[in-house]
Formats: sequence, C-alpha cells, structure tokens
Amino acid sequence: MLLRLLSSASRAIAAKPHPPQTLAAAAAGATSTTRKLAAMAGNREAFRVAVGNTLERRLFYVPSFKIYGGVAGLYDYGPPGCAVKANVLAFWRQHFVLEEGMLEVDCPCVTPEVVLKASGHVEKFTDLMVKDEKTGSCYRADHLLKDFCKEKLENDNTLSPQKEEELNHILAVLDDLSAEQLGAKIKEYGIAAPDTKNPLSDPYPFNLMFQTSIGPSGLSTGYMRPETAQGIFVNFKDLYYYNGNKLPFAAAQIGQAFRNEISPRQGLLRVREFTLAEIEHFVDPEDKSHPKFSDVSDLEFLMFPREDQLTGRSATRVRLGEAVSEGTVNNETLGFFIGRVYLFLTQLGIDKDRLRFRQHLPNEMAHYAADCWDAEIECSYGWIECVGIADRSAYDLRAHSDKSGVPLEAHEKFAEPREVEKLVITPSKKELGLAFKGDQKMVLEALEAMGETEALGMKAALESKGDVEFKVCTLGKDVTIKRNMVSINMEKKKEHQRKFTPSVIEPSFGIGRIIYCLFEHCFYQRTGKTDDEQLNVFRFPPLVAPIKCTVFPLVKVEKFDVVAKKISKALTTAGISHIIDITGTSIGKRYARTDEIGVPLAITVDSTTSVTVRDRDSKDQIRVEVDEVALVVKEVTDGQSTWADIMWRYPAHTALATDEEEASET
Repeated sequence: MLLRLLSSASRAIAAKPHPPQTLAAAAAGATSTTRKLAAMAGNREAFRVAVGNTLERRLFYVPSFKIYGGVAGLYDYGPPGCAVKANVLAFWRQHFVLEEGMLEVDCPCVTPEVVLKASGHVEKFTDLMVKDEKTGSCYRADHLLKDFCKEKLENDNTLSPQKEEELNHILAVLDDLSAEQLGAKIKEYGIAAPDTKNPLSDPYPFNLMFQTSIGPSGLSTGYMRPETAQGIFVNFKDLYYYNGNKLPFAAAQIGQAFRNEISPRQGLLRVREFTLAEIEHFVDPEDKSHPKFSDVSDLEFLMFPREDQLTGRSATRVRLGEAVSEGTVNNETLGFFIGRVYLFLTQLGIDKDRLRFRQHLPNEMAHYAADCWDAEIECSYGWIECVGIADRSAYDLRAHSDKSGVPLEAHEKFAEPREVEKLVITPSKKELGLAFKGDQKMVLEALEAMGETEALGMKAALESKGDVEFKVCTLGKDVTIKRNMVSINMEKKKEHQRKFTPSVIEPSFGIGRIIYCLFEHCFYQRTGKTDDEQLNVFRFPPLVAPIKCTVFPLVKVEKFDVVAKKISKALTTAGISHIIDITGTSIGKRYARTDEIGVPLAITVDSTTSVTVRDRDSKDQIRVEVDEVALVVKEVTDGQSTWADIMWRYPAHTALATDEEEASET
C-alpha cells in the first residue's frame, strides 16, 4: 500500500513545475496541487523512513564516526553500498569513457588557490548564511525561507489567495534574492532559528570551500577541490597534444569533491564529501554537430524547457531530435549527451517516468553559458538534480589562459591562406582602470567576451552618442562605457590557420545522489507470512546489484555443502560476486535476507546433480545441472539473457518456500 501511495504521489508531482525555479505566473495553478500533495507528505515520509532504516541496518551506508556522535554531511559506505557504488562507476566508465573513446585523468584533490581564483570559486563559490544570535548555530538563509514558504502552503488552511501567490512567488525567485532581500523576508515572516527559536543574524556570504595550506610554511594557500573539472581544464594543452591536436575530444574524471555545506541534510543528497564523475567535451564553437547524434535522436522522454516553466505548463514527453531541430536544445553535441545520460540512468534502474530534463531558467544561467539542462530524478524529497549537462562556451579555458599566461587554444590549418575579416575588440586598460578601479578586470573580461552583434551595436552607439550602458554580469549591474575605453573594429587579415578557444560541453554526475535515488526507485515491500508483515526488497538490476547471487544448501548435510562449495568455486572463476550461506536458517528466511540487499538470483542446493535457481522478483524457480549453473547465472547477470529467456530453456520447479513461508529475520 505504501509503495502504491508513493507512486501516485510521484505521478502527481511529476506533472507539476519545479517549485523553487517556477515564476509567479505558475503560482496560482500550483497552489491547489500543493495542498493535495501535502496530504501525501506523511506517506512519502513513511516510505523514506522504511528505505533509510533498511539501508542503515543492512550497512549500505551509515553516518561517519558514529561512535563519536557522527558529523553532519559525512557518511561511510558499507559492503553492499561500496559494491553498488563500484558497479555504478564501472558502468559509467563503460557507457561513457570506453564507448565514446574519452581520455580519463586523475587529478589531486588539493588545489592551489591561483587555480580556483581563475575559475571564480574563491570569489563566488558562496551561499548566504545566518547565525543563531545566542548559540552561534549556522543555517542556510534560503533554505529557512524556502522551508517556511512550503510549510505554510502545505499546512496553513487560513492563507488568503493573495498570500499563497506571494509565497509561491518567493519560491520562484528564491535564487535571485540578494542578501538584503533574504534578510528582509526572514524578518518580515518572523523566521527564527529552527532548533532554539532564537533570533537570527542578517544573511552574509560563506565560501563553501575547505581551505588548507600546502607545505609546512603555511604560505601557499590551497583548497580541497569543490569539483573535478578544473583539473581537466588546466591540462587541456597536454590532452590536446595527446589527442593528436584534433577536436573534438572529451576528457573524463571520477573523484572526490568537497563542499563545506552550511547545514547538510537529506542524507546522501547534500553532503560535505562526495564522488563526482565529470566529462569535459571540447568542441569547435563553430561546429557543435555530433556524428553519433542519430543514435539518440529518436529517444523520447520528459523534458521541461524554460518556456514551459515560465508559463506554468507541465513537463511533457518530447523526441530529442525535435528538441534539437527546433532549437529548444542549443546544439547536437549537448543533445547527444542528454540522450546518453538518459540511457545511462534508465539502464541503472532509474524509473523513466520519474526522470526529467529541466532547462535552466534565465536566473540560473551563468552569463557565459549557451544552454544548461539538469537531469532531475523524483524521490521522496521531491525532484533532485543529479546530473548537470551544460554548454559552458569557452569561459573556463579563457579564464585559465588569462590567469596563467599559457594560451589554451586549438587550431585549424587551412589548405590555402584565407583573407578574413575579424572583429577586434581592444579595451583600454588605463582608461578602464581610472574609471572602474577594482572592478576593472571584470569589465575588461566582459568587453572581450562580447559577441559580434553586441560589439557592433556598442560601436555604433559609441560613435553616435559617445557612451553606452553595458551590463557586466559578474558585477550584477550596468556600467557606462565611453568612447575612449574601448576600440572596436573589423579588420581584414590573411591567415594560414585559425586559432580559437574551444567550447566545452560538460555533463557532471553527482554519484551519491544518483545512488540514493536508485535505492528509492528499487525499493518495495511485499507481504510476508501474515498480512501485517512486510518484507523489504531492493529490485536492483543485475548490472548494479551488490551481489549477483547466493548459494544455499537446503539442509546442512556434508554432501550438499560439498556441492555448494563446488558451485562457489565455479562462480568465482566466472567473476561473479556471490555469498554462500550454510547456516541452518530456514530457506524462506535466507531468501528474505538476500532479497533485502537486492541479490537477483539464489541457488538452492537440494541435490548433488542439479540445483534450484530462484529469481528474486518473480520468485519463479527452475532446475539447472550443477555443472551449468555458473554459466546460467553469468548469462543473466551480464545481461546476455533475461530471466524470461532462461525460463524457456529450463524446467520450472515447484517453489521450495511459498510467499507465506518467506519471513524476514527478526
């Protein structure tokens, strides 16, 4: 019943916009659904508790340093959790690195400050924080405001329509609120510290990076990397040479990242140390086609473009080829990776009906990005961003080129010299410095990053009026550019080759978030010996199951133990992870115990010549000769055949344990 209720809630939620990013136009329509979903919140909470209790009891993951009281946002993976994680990462390597011929690197976690200054992390990698004025406890300001608004919308039946619209509007523009605006709303609504109800300080920025020192002198500042991407960017020149000076190519990295979250919560979904798997696909900015796009163009799945979010419409199923051809997705390479991410997640076991690709709204987009989409997975916490797929243009390579003085460029040689007309933007550092002082660098970078259309428009305005208002996104405001501050001209030149900074398409995978959503999507309960007894099952696909099969002697006698050990040796030789259970526990309890950690197949030794093989989900059983059983298991767990295929080839066997006999360990 619990699973059915959650599925109903999931379908209802899937049809609605993403509340925190949906603008006020959708607010009124969302309110009635918000109230209906509030009634289901208890069921989602009960489901989450059931999943969490099972995961911790069976040691998938547990709070780190538990005997000392634990540390928020840090978790240890136990044996089955490690196995699931290893299987997910192995499939990621096979699906992306091997199939797409990527170059894999492994860079240090400790990163010099200069690298993260160039990338912008030192200055801008912040969240707004408030403190309990009496105890000093810290909280994320936007989380407190978001929780207040959601709680009111879900539980306060006295809200007027105007107040409901106001609260929905706040949720919609939350990412755009300044520190002053957040603080004003917190005061207006009387939001206090959740634990003590004490007053809160005004919001102020807190950098999320862990700072450290490199070397004993303490003079060289470093940080624990907040992402793995910068290690790839700074190695671009060597990787480009390794690849034969050819574009496009992709580099990939799996590794730990660190973010000093202000108030970690939601288990594996928001932690301070986590595993990222990131790809940086370098491509010519003038040609973002992809030779394999046709392989994914016919895929159809839930997409949530920004126009639908802004107008309050729902996510709909769209064919990927149409989304690219109509310009909803910016280019083929970005579309190709969206399709490959969809295949990766669904093959892992993520429910395709609870997976959507949501396009970033204007208030979320970085000023340099051409397009960004998030793969969001619905779980009991709502829609969770698990993969970001972004066209980051040439921003990262340009930033490191400027800071290091090493040009991170690609080149295209021409068969014959070409006369080309080029736009040349030459800012005057002296005049910009006099006018903008400490902001000079950001203004200069914004001028140099202008596209041709914008630059020619500025040139015309400067010639006619002498000055022009120019928006500098990194400053968050308009500045006045005068004629003496920048020279913009079209010049003809003969070129033997074209030098350019490649654009970057970046899929970034939060492995812990994917794994947690996978746990929820694979978890269900079925009736045990009595109607009141619920048995926990993880319906992992064999691809990610922590253990592929178990071996049980039916009864504890020597001849069955000998056969069980023989089968175990054959499974080991075939590279199949398994456990052998020769305890005297009833067969029903042993089945239930391994169903609870998601083992797909169980081999019961009840004869010296043939054995029973049981499927976890259907509980159907077949008879297989002892000498064949390891090959049969490998065929299923490697994905060469389905259980249905195997059922056609081997005789069915009467169940050794009926539904009523299967009972979990107490």
